[in-house]
Amino acid sequence: QVQLVESGGGLVQTGGSLRLSCAASGFVFSNYTMNWIRQAPGKSVEWVSAISAAGTSISYSDSVKGRFTISRDNAKNTLSLEMNSLKPEDTAVYFCAKSGEPPAGQGTQVTVYS
Repeated sequence: QVQLVESGGGLVQTGGSLRLSCAASGFVFSNYTMNWIRQAPGKSVEWVSAISAAGTSISYSDSVKGRFTISRDNAKNTLSLEMNSLKPEDTAVYFCAKSGEPPAGQGTQVTVYS
C-alpha cells in the first residue's frame, strides 16, 4: 500500500531553515505529481507546493514563494522541501501527498518561534 513518511521537522527561530523529506513506497513514485501541504492548529489544510512527475514543472503558494524549494529524487523515491527565511506563520504539520489524494503519512511538525 502507499506509504509516505515525512521527516525533518523541528523547532527553529524566525529566519531559520529546515529541510523536510518524504520517503515514498508502495507505488511508482516517478509516475506521480507530488505535493507538500500543511495544516496549522485550528486552520484548514493549505497547499504549499507541487512538483510534476519528472520534476520539470513546479509551483508554490504565494505564501512560500521565494522562500521554499521543492525537489524530488525519483531514483531514491524521495520528495524534499527546503524551507528558508522561516516565519512563525509557517508553523504547521507538513505532509507530502500524491496529487489528488489526501496525505497518507503522519506528517512532520515545524514550529517557528520569534
